[in-house]
Amino acid sequence: MIHISNITKQYGQQVLFDRCGFQVRPGDKIGLVGPNGAGKTTLFRVIMKEEGVDSGEVNIADKTVIGYFSQDIGDMKGRSALEEVKAGAGRVSKLAIQIAEMEKRLTDSAENPLDDDAMATLLERYGEAQIEFEQRLGYDLESRAQAILTGLGIGPDDYNRPVETFSGGWKMRIALARILVLNPDVLLMDEPTNHLDIESIIWLEEWLKTYKGSLVMTSHDREFMNRVINRIVEVFHKAVTSFTGNYDFYEKERAIRHEQLIASHKKQQEMLAKEEEFIARFAARASHAAQVQSRVKKLEKIDRIEIPPEERVMQFEFPVSPRSGNDVIKMVGLAKEWPHPKLGVKKVFSAVNGVVSRLNKIALVGVNGAGKSTLLKIMAGQVEPTQGECTIGANVKIGYFSQHSLEILQGSKTIYDEIHDRIPDATIGYVRNLLGVFCFSGDDVYKKIGSLSGGEKSRVVLATILATPVNLLILDEPTNHLDIKSREVLLDAVKKFDGTAIIVSHDRFFLKQVVNRVLEVDHGELRMYEGDYSYYQSKRPH
Repeated sequence: MIHISNITKQYGQQVLFDRCGFQVRPGDKIGLVGPNGAGKTTLFRVIMKEEGVDSGEVNIADKTVIGYFSQDIGDMKGRSALEEVKAGAGRVSKLAIQIAEMEKRLTDSAENPLDDDAMATLLERYGEAQIEFEQRLGYDLESRAQAILTGLGIGPDDYNRPVETFSGGWKMRIALARILVLNPDVLLMDEPTNHLDIESIIWLEEWLKTYKGSLVMTSHDREFMNRVINRIVEVFHKAVTSFTGNYDFYEKERAIRHEQLIASHKKQQEMLAKEEEFIARFAARASHAAQVQSRVKKLEKIDRIEIPPEERVMQFEFPVSPRSGNDVIKMVGLAKEWPHPKLGVKKVFSAVNGVVSRLNKIALVGVNGAGKSTLLKIMAGQVEPTQGECTIGANVKIGYFSQHSLEILQGSKTIYDEIHDRIPDATIGYVRNLLGVFCFSGDDVYKKIGSLSGGEKSRVVLATILATPVNLLILDEPTNHLDIKSREVLLDAVKKFDGTAIIVSHDRFFLKQVVNRVLEVDHGELRMYEGDYSYYQSKRPH
């Protein structure tokens, strides 16, 4: 379907691909992995003909329909959510128009007969169009569009809402629904789970499992990758390498291949050293001139084994926590309402009672809009409840991470200043070491906050939490902008953290590894599950 062979691509001095290639075959479910900046998005753009290559070939089979979901969704306006999704059907919409035109010609032919050849051609084209229209599920476009929107969390009440009234995160869901309703032969997806809650991720997972086309996808969600993909294509250090299997298999196989590469490199270096020693020893002797020349030519032809540089990954652990009281948070009759343009007041939750005990690692779960982030904000002292009390226990020191934290970083400050202002008594060396833990070194520490990516801003916020000892971590989607390796470093740090943690996350792998209790917000009530995330999944009604 898609055959990429021997491509080379560079920007200035940076070489992304050096004579690389891979194939997308029918039925492939490919996970595209590699560090930020390695060229994953560029590879998508090359396939979509949005960028060219310096050399090599990109061949796509005739009539192959490709759907591309990227983080850049463009401008959306002038349609309802449902109309916007249906408009993404692309080829199906064109086929519908063609079929209607051909049906009119067939009807008109009763009065204005066509010759036999023209009629045969028209009937053949009409039959082919109908078959393709049916194959692309054109006859149930409306119902499919509705089902996909509902699966992604946009229900019937919002089908006819103007698309411009949705927030950025919800527009991303509409853009994703547009691509899915297209039902293309090949689906390219760049971080499709970024703005989805767990329920929508599970729905998308099931949709992709039954999807008949080929898939090429990037994702920072390890469990999602493991459940959906059957091949990994790694983009790293100018190379594109294929692995057959899911992400877990890729990690193990990559480690084995790396060890083999190091062994081969060592063996080659020993051979080269011997040959170079021989050349140096006998270069001046006429009696050995032929042998020396032969070995020089041999060395010139050898393809030198290169060990790729190790990928930089942040590595940190939280400082020792001061001891808090046994009751870290106590909630009594807690209620929260927000103003609502249509309803006047929207009740988020009411009569919430509960206690968070010291040393527990708790997942706060619930459907989108249940009030998880609002409850965390109340716990962190960022928002006042409408009724009731949320009492913080003795000697509790809070470290709070939220997506809102990224917004309150001051764009005009440097990374260094942002951290130093939190700990003004710290030495330059201490601040630099702390930033080095989060992969900010050298002149990087003087980058302006405003110029950073989402992942870099997340690392800055995590560094601010690490700057002073805390004993209660309140984490609202801490993994959203982190790649898989960085997520697992954070996961390990939270597991080892010797305080209490309350976490909202759509990363099921993260929750399964970290938490020992689950708090569910359900229809305004709080329910505690006295077990880990897997226990919660087994007890939760389906």
